[in-house]
Amino acid sequence: MPRFHCPVPLAIGAELELPAAAARHVQVLRLQPGDAITLFNGDGGEHSATILRMGRSEVTVRVDSHLAVEREAGRRVHLALGMPANERMDWLVEKAAELGVAGIQPLHTAHSVLRLSGERATKKQGHWQSVAIAACEQCGGNRVPEVQPVRDLAAWLGTSGAVAPLRCVLSLAEGSQPLALVLANAPADAPVLFLSGPEGGLSPSEDAAARAAGFAPVTLGARVLRAETAALAALVLAISL
Repeated sequence: MPRFHCPVPLAIGAELELPAAAARHVQVLRLQPGDAITLFNGDGGEHSATILRMGRSEVTVRVDSHLAVEREAGRRVHLALGMPANERMDWLVEKAAELGVAGIQPLHTAHSVLRLSGERATKKQGHWQSVAIAACEQCGGNRVPEVQPVRDLAAWLGTSGAVAPLRCVLSLAEGSQPLALVLANAPADAPVLFLSGPEGGLSPSEDAAARAAGFAPVTLGARVLRAETAALAALVLAISL
């Protein structure tokens, strides 16, 4: 059954017009009045609904029932990412949302290829949020990860403690511990925040600043992984243990 993100209150028996993005998606799929769809708004669970009317750009539906189903990971995992190049960042956001990431923080770092500010940064944030929504519609996730506004790493480090009690920086520098060991010594449901660099990784001074800010240095092994691979590998390991 087609799934659509509908970020408005959903009550059984209510008739409502779908938001513009969802309505366009219904039109593209050539759905018709009487067809059944699934709606989710991020508050938990999902709703069965029926298409009632379709106009040129409007789609009216009736909410029929609520199913209290969750497909989220047992551990909330947040990713703070030194932004890689455009296409790789899009791919990373999509796959992280499919896997069940709780939130994404794009960062400017010393080696970042992608540089954003002002209106362009705001548009990119909106684009990545749309990518995350589409991924959740496809994979069955009922809680959409929030993509935060782009920030500079140095300024963000001072506020990172509010995101999760367990914070780790992916690092190949001396003193790093295997991530599996760090996770094994933490409560299974403890939220975790991973800081991962862009192409070229974090600079030595950025790595040191993260450690000074309370991030535990962790490694995924001896191999040097691409920026998008490392972040996703850490995410998968965290939700698996």
